[in-house]
Amino acid sequence: MSDPIDQAALNARLMTPIAAIVDKQRSTLAPMLHGRTGQAARAALRDDECVRRIATFCYPLLPGLVRLAVKEPTFVSFILNNREKVLAPLTGPA
Repeated sequence: MSDPIDQAALNARLMTPIAAIVDKQRSTLAPMLHGRTGQAARAALRDDECVRRIATFCYPLLPGLVRLAVKEPTFVSFILNNREKVLAPLTGPA
């Protein structure tokens, strides 16, 4: 999915449900950043395994139609590539 048009479509399809999941599951996802906040949480976002664990947790929470259109490896890759924008709410105070 390297075509810019495909990336834009993926962004449009995923950003709203991901934002809702991150907001709703904040208390579950924050410990996956090793309970860190602020700078320490941003540093944890650089850890691919940490971000992969968060993405794998979030994938089943996506709406069914989104999961039909976007398979888990694509979703995980999207989260890894957009980690700062997608997971930014986890790095600051609730």
